[in-house]
Amino acid sequence: MRKLFIDEEIKYTGEQLAPHWIYKNFKIMGNAIVAFVGECSVNLNHMVDIEDVINNEPIYSKKMLNIIEENFNSSLVETVYKQRLLVNITKELIEKKNPNINIRRSGDDIYIDDKKLSVSIATKSITSTLIHFGLNITAEDAPVKAADLINDAKITDIKQFANDILNTYCEETEDINFAASKVRGVI
Repeated sequence: MRKLFIDEEIKYTGEQLAPHWIYKNFKIMGNAIVAFVGECSVNLNHMVDIEDVINNEPIYSKKMLNIIEENFNSSLVETVYKQRLLVNITKELIEKKNPNINIRRSGDDIYIDDKKLSVSIATKSITSTLIHFGLNITAEDAPVKAADLINDAKITDIKQFANDILNTYCEETEDINFAASKVRGVI
């Protein structure tokens, strides 16, 4: 899997969760994961999570670390497993930097002191599966009781943290693929 931290700020609207968005914009073909910083504002028209649409819960963050992954050889269920792996890796990296933090994962969400740090969704397109995972850099103006990376998780170098997530995730998925390919089948 190829990875990239994008230095330019990009406003995440939900439209980026589309097949070949990474390839069209950053010339990375195939399975890839990218991270970028920017405002996050997903209205109900671009919302993939039907439960959020039914509950009339648009997503907003003044500044968010966004991660998008696209896979061309995974089912939707496999992609949800990958999503949970990505979320758990992020939680573990935060815990490693702050051993006494009150942090928990619930499904595909991360909470600090019962304030929501993240948003996440996995979906399927006609050609691939996609994940969006966002972490509040600031909780200012969030529509829910929100935590953020700077004040609550004490993460100040967002680019380094994003690269730590991407590197750890890619190493883990490579190791999973290696583990699956090194065994002999049984009868």
